Amino acid sequence: MANLDLTGAQVLRPDGMCEQTISFAEGLIVDDRIGRSVDLSGFMVLPGIVDMHGDAFERHLAPRRGAMKQMNEGLIAAEVELAANGITTAVLAQFVSWEGGLRGFDFADQVFSAIRETNPILVTDLRAQLRFETHLLDLYAELPERLKAWDVSYVVFNDHLPHDRLVAGKMPKRMVGQALKAGRNPDAHLALMQDLHARRGDVPAALDQLCTTLRASGIHMGSHDDQTAEQRVAWRARGVTIAEFPETYMAAEAAFGAGDAVIMGAPNVVRGGSHNGNLSALDLISMGLCSALASDYHYPSPRRAALMLADAGVTDLAQAWRLVSAGPAAVLGLSDRGALRTGLRADFVVLDAQTRRVAATFVKGVASYMSGAIANRFMR
Repeated sequence: MANLDLTGAQVLRPDGMCEQTISFAEGLIVDDRIGRSVDLSGFMVLPGIVDMHGDAFERHLAPRRGAMKQMNEGLIAAEVELAANGITTAVLAQFVSWEGGLRGFDFADQVFSAIRETNPILVTDLRAQLRFETHLLDLYAELPERLKAWDVSYVVFNDHLPHDRLVAGKMPKRMVGQALKAGRNPDAHLALMQDLHARRGDVPAALDQLCTTLRASGIHMGSHDDQTAEQRVAWRARGVTIAEFPETYMAAEAAFGAGDAVIMGAPNVVRGGSHNGNLSALDLISMGLCSALASDYHYPSPRRAALMLADAGVTDLAQAWRLVSAGPAAVLGLSDRGALRTGLRADFVVLDAQTRRVAATFVKGVASYMSGAIANRFMR
């Protein structure tokens, strides 16, 4: 673990950017100089990115169906991509869904076990999020113990059943392809969907009980793709205080106005809108209704989104960067990171001031990524 004084760089402190020395020792940011200096003139030092929801790691674990047998190798490859994009804490979002296959229970068990077992040898802080389909009622009883075994402390609830088409007796869209991808007979897959849909009346009460149990265990809970204010009120009553990617302004306003965290996708900002026509993250940020940005499906996007927001004058760089650092850290209860302050973890990213590409990433004072040009400065 290095103990260094970083000099000459523009440093993003909570109140803005300034040129000053930043020192760290034993993995923490300190006030006093350590004595060994690295000249970072021409670079910017910013808090490490805390990504609270991302699934781009999936392509490293299963580049082709059934092709990846050793998931620890896939997680090591995923860490390289995370670090190269300035991400120092990453929440990996994994489904347990009726869809099966890569979203099935057995695959999730492998993923969560691999994260738990591989994390100690990685530099980046990897954490797991369970994305749980609400209609899997048969799993409710065992879920709390499973979460303990998996070391999962963050659960987000989803409902992706095509209820409208099932009510109308129509074939769900892409059902056959979905079934074959999961290794199921299409008729059996449809029957499963119909059975889960038929039991929808039992879901609210079961969720009430499950959420009470999870809340007592200190599990962070979120809802996904809320469409109405009423949905958000119902989730909040259960102690589900994180709203991931709300699809409408009414749902987002109901969440934020009640003190809940509203998480939007950084790709939504970079693209200039949702890829599927939902609520604009830029609009929410402009109205002050967004707590944090997440990578969603694209790890370069948090950095790019924060810089774009500052460049466009939507907010200053300190506030824009907070959406990808201190903001998500606060939502996750991680008070030891997210800002460059004395006593906090030395989690930071170094950007080239001209290109603003990631030159180096450090986690608790340990380099997780470093490009050739800046490596020469640290090795002198």
